[in-house]
Amino acid sequence: MSENITLGKKLDKWAIVISVVVLLVVIVLHNMPQIGIDVFPFDIHILPALHAILNILAAGSLLGALWFVKQKNIVMHQRMIYAAMALSALFLLSYIVYHAVTDPTKYGGDLGIVYYPLLISHVILAALILPFILFTFARGYTNQVPAHRRLARWTFPVWLYVAITGPICYFMLMPYY
Repeated sequence: MSENITLGKKLDKWAIVISVVVLLVVIVLHNMPQIGIDVFPFDIHILPALHAILNILAAGSLLGALWFVKQKNIVMHQRMIYAAMALSALFLLSYIVYHAVTDPTKYGGDLGIVYYPLLISHVILAALILPFILFTFARGYTNQVPAHRRLARWTFPVWLYVAITGPICYFMLMPYY
């Protein structure tokens, strides 16, 4: 068990480093001039649709993980979490690439009273949840089940909210891409 705790502490350090690096990259991207879309051999404007698909699949994986853990099928629970982690990582990489080369899309619809609170809550929670996702994963990976459960009770609903609200914001922005 002490080996698991030692590994968990190492994973926690990586979780902090990854979270800080991702946050800094997103902040830098937000404040730097775009490098231009002509550097890619494909139409970069397909990426927001890909982001929505990846988030929808991540949300489905999270719901699958919840269902499997309730069924006490830990192996499938783990596989669903691995899938959600991989899909979210792919989303994040694609998001960073997209925002490195394009200007932000402006919302121009009549539902700004819905869109902006949704977007703001999505962005803030997405920024805050990453370290908790990684800490929760580390507790599960190192078989620290009580600590994993305590964290997952808070991490799961926020991660699911972020995975669902991202595509909603995308669909609301579709006419403006």
